[in-house]
Amino acid sequence: MEEQRILAINPGSTSTKIAVYQGSKSIFLKNIKHTSEDLQNFSNIVEQFSFRKEIILKELKDAEIRIDLITAIVGRGGLVKPIESGVYEVNEQMIKDLHESKLGEHASNLGGLIAHNIAQSLEGARAFIADPVVVDEMEDVARYTGHPKFIRHSIFHALNQKAIARKYAKAVDKPYDELNLIIAHLGGGISVGAHKNGRVIDVNNALDGDGPFSPERTGTLPCGQVASLCFSGEYTHDDVKKMIKGEGGFVAYLGTNDAYEVEMRVKAGDEEAIKIHDAIAYQLGKAVGSLSAVLKGKVDAVIFTGGMAYDKILIDKIKEMVGYIAPITVYPGEDEMEALAMNGYMVMKGEINPKIYK
Repeated sequence: MEEQRILAINPGSTSTKIAVYQGSKSIFLKNIKHTSEDLQNFSNIVEQFSFRKEIILKELKDAEIRIDLITAIVGRGGLVKPIESGVYEVNEQMIKDLHESKLGEHASNLGGLIAHNIAQSLEGARAFIADPVVVDEMEDVARYTGHPKFIRHSIFHALNQKAIARKYAKAVDKPYDELNLIIAHLGGGISVGAHKNGRVIDVNNALDGDGPFSPERTGTLPCGQVASLCFSGEYTHDDVKKMIKGEGGFVAYLGTNDAYEVEMRVKAGDEEAIKIHDAIAYQLGKAVGSLSAVLKGKVDAVIFTGGMAYDKILIDKIKEMVGYIAPITVYPGEDEMEALAMNGYMVMKGEINPKIYK
């Protein structure tokens, strides 16, 4: 089993991360950057398929990685249909949905497509996705918004949240499905989820919906003001979408999406940066507090993860608000490549069975 290798593929908007694991040990990791010039001739995400696949194969060849030893390829799950948490073997229905991008375009849609294509060329290799962003375990009551034309959707950092939940469960020697956790992923987007007995029963839409603002996203906005802005004649539909996702949050207030830069500005005494830093901490504290009510106060731990969790000043501000709820644990950063590979490894070892995408 240790000779069998797992290839993890994580396409992002401006990069493609790949990793090769031999058993549970990482033997290769590469973050392939894509410039705007590299991608400017592609009219949509799916058109980038061959470009990204060939780069992956070239990097593996240059690193002298024997791909004939790869038995499992795990791609970052894209915007497929809402599904339960788990590992899914790539099948024709999934390929169709990813190609058509019916639920939205995102670079992660290429993960399953490239994984399947490469696996097809390798004898005995299998392709999977694991815990895509559309993992949906929300309770029905959490889906209501206040008007039947609108519904709350579960789109969040499922891969990292689930991996961190299992890591914490292992650390305290308790089954994940016996714990109640509040996990906040603090990255370019922010998601805060209520994990009840192994299921994320409520979480904000971290892509373009609600919740705290983030380095690039506005989070929840006052509806009336949004309606007025949309019909002011000053903005197009695309303008408003960019305002919500990509040009909101830190970008709108401080002109940068770099959370570390904002942290340094706070430390340097930048008054405007301090105000915005206080505000994001405040909104995160509110989000954690609201989910403690969802869990009826029975919370085993509050966990912070993602790149911004390195910001001790931010975490300390949030702790002042929510420290009374439960013990607080911080897992700064994220290791989605390890999470993808370990999901594939568990399948190949027979520890878990892959689910069927329908």
